[in-house]
Amino acid sequence: MSFIEKTRAFASRDKVYDFLIPEPVFDDSLDTRHGPILYLEDISVSFDGFKALNNLNLYINDGEMRCIIGANGAGKTTMMDVITGKTRPDSGSVFFGQRIDLLKMDEPAIARAGIGRKFQKPTVFETLSVYANLELALSTDKRVWPTLFAQLSGSEKEAIDEVFLMIGLMEQRHRLAGELSHGQKQWLEIGMLLIQQPKVLLIDEPVAGMTHQEIERTTDLLLALEGKHSIVVVEHDMEFVRSIARTVTVLHEGSVLAEGTMASVQNDARVIEVYLGG
Repeated sequence: MSFIEKTRAFASRDKVYDFLIPEPVFDDSLDTRHGPILYLEDISVSFDGFKALNNLNLYINDGEMRCIIGANGAGKTTMMDVITGKTRPDSGSVFFGQRIDLLKMDEPAIARAGIGRKFQKPTVFETLSVYANLELALSTDKRVWPTLFAQLSGSEKEAIDEVFLMIGLMEQRHRLAGELSHGQKQWLEIGMLLIQQPKVLLIDEPVAGMTHQEIERTTDLLLALEGKHSIVVVEHDMEFVRSIARTVTVLHEGSVLAEGTMASVQNDARVIEVYLGG
């Protein structure tokens, strides 16, 4: 039997060999044609019998500013943990756009896909300059020394300058990050997310511990980002929420209790009873 005949015979066998099956193709295109950029559907998470999330359904539209409020234990942090891959739900689905299944990805892959998270406590490199912090956030190689000795391209330098202008720290660029005020560290961390060009920003209590002036600047910063990114803000400061909110979602016992404008939420009898306190 010739080589060609052997090949044809091999290919015609009923058995399908594993190495002949093509690898599944991961579709990483972000499809937001239907509006939402994040879909959380029927999400439940339990910790030692406590249900942190209980069949949570939440949809965040592309480019919107969404504020999430709720009492301690309502499920706000767990919700963000699920979106970023830190916590795996017991049940439900989480999609980034129409096609990207976040439950099939780990935390670094989710971040690379375009979801950035800022925790309540700033996590900046305090012994490095403010500029070096943005360099590290920009670099694809996250090791410190290769990043510090790498040569930035012109476009990368422009990107850093643009972020400095957005976060208002141009004059502090050569200072050590540890010398910044609490509010300035918060803005720097937001800048470290922005330099990575995320589609979604998850921001946890951005104005906690800030002065009144710092809160006003944070308000201006987030409003300037609206529409360019989808922004989800978890916050307890109701005055701040009123200043930025378009849509407010109230969580209670791991589920959505109410959703709408700040005015409608404030006047919802259920919200008044369980959260706002009348």
